[in-house]
Amino acid sequence: MPSGVEVKKVNYNDPSSLVEALKGQEVLVITMAVTAPKEQQTKLIEAAAAANVPWVLPNEFGGDPTEVEMQKDSFIGEAKAEYRDHIEKLGKSSWIGIICNFWYEFSLAGSSARYGFDFKNRTVTFFDDGNTRINTSTWPQTGRAVANLLSLKVLPDDANDKSACLNDFRNKFVYVSSFNITQKDMLDSVMRVTGTSLKDWKVSYEPVKERYKSGMEEFRNGNMLGFAKLLYSRLFYPDKSGNYEATKGLHNDLLGLPKEDLDEYTKIAVQMAEKSG
Repeated sequence: MPSGVEVKKVNYNDPSSLVEALKGQEVLVITMAVTAPKEQQTKLIEAAAAANVPWVLPNEFGGDPTEVEMQKDSFIGEAKAEYRDHIEKLGKSSWIGIICNFWYEFSLAGSSARYGFDFKNRTVTFFDDGNTRINTSTWPQTGRAVANLLSLKVLPDDANDKSACLNDFRNKFVYVSSFNITQKDMLDSVMRVTGTSLKDWKVSYEPVKERYKSGMEEFRNGNMLGFAKLLYSRLFYPDKSGNYEATKGLHNDLLGLPKEDLDEYTKIAVQMAEKSG
């Protein structure tokens, strides 16, 4: 860990160790894989309440929770809602959900089960026609969003103060993004970064709802790649559920987030894919 960062080791089976680690803290930021034990986040939330931590950023960091059908289809929305409700019922902390959709670098660099790209074989599968627009965020942008959010003052200075404060987001969602793009935009960026052209890539098309169904079948048969497939394809449905910039707007400007260079992060994704290769 970087110098100046205090590390506290805890035992999830010993609630007192969690409470002790959280005493005196103003915020608990929870980040963990969707495969983490369900009760793990619950234990952290309850420890935060016992330690009187005023703010909790639960393990959101994904799609728009207000898109109920998408959240139901992805199997993770209901659990996330339960965690938010639990925070409110305990009555000691308030939550703020960071909505950023999938990580751009990680998702582009991953297998074709994510954004449809296979760098090793230079293939890409477009969902429907490849022109469905979604929001996607880089790791640095999401980190900046959290840091800048938590740098806001908690309350307005007085009744005339209309500047942003943390209280504006109490038990609400913050929408941030790096890029609002399509799969074809991604491929254009990949070709610029790799110096390739369309003739160097094998492009195929798949109806997104059929892709979701096949992912579901694979997942039911125990293939975790099927889960990724259904999760990502659901974001690209033509109902704009993955394009919250169009339906909800963004808090990027309010949080002072910079405009990012798409090709810079595409290059990082290509390098990640090569290393994992």
